[in-house]
Amino acid sequence: QLHLVETGGGLVQPGGSLKLTCVGTGTTFYNSVIGWFRQSPGQGREGLFCIRGVGSVRFYDEGISGRLTASRDNDKNTVTFQLSSLKSEDTGVYYCAARPGRFVCPDNESEWFDWGQGTQVTVSS
Repeated sequence: QLHLVETGGGLVQPGGSLKLTCVGTGTTFYNSVIGWFRQSPGQGREGLFCIRGVGSVRFYDEGISGRLTASRDNDKNTVTFQLSSLKSEDTGVYYCAARPGRFVCPDNESEWFDWGQGTQVTVSS
């Protein structure tokens, strides 16, 4: 089991960028896929992307792929992503999640094992 903490949220201006990091505590981080999700106000949680243990990325939201770069550091147990050209629609609570296994990104939210508490991002001028 992994304990996950998201950092980097806050207030960001439209057109700007944000950088969020998921920090995992536990010995299995390197052997887990890590996913990022967003819950916008009044909406359900949606998947953004999943990063495999080897660092390759599967986007759940293809529309965001052109604005998002992600990486992981298995020595530091972190996954970081940067989202640019921010819009008001990017406002929401961002969560990271983990699932054991280095290569397979889940198709369904129910397949994720561990979740962080979330970090709020507000895009507003």
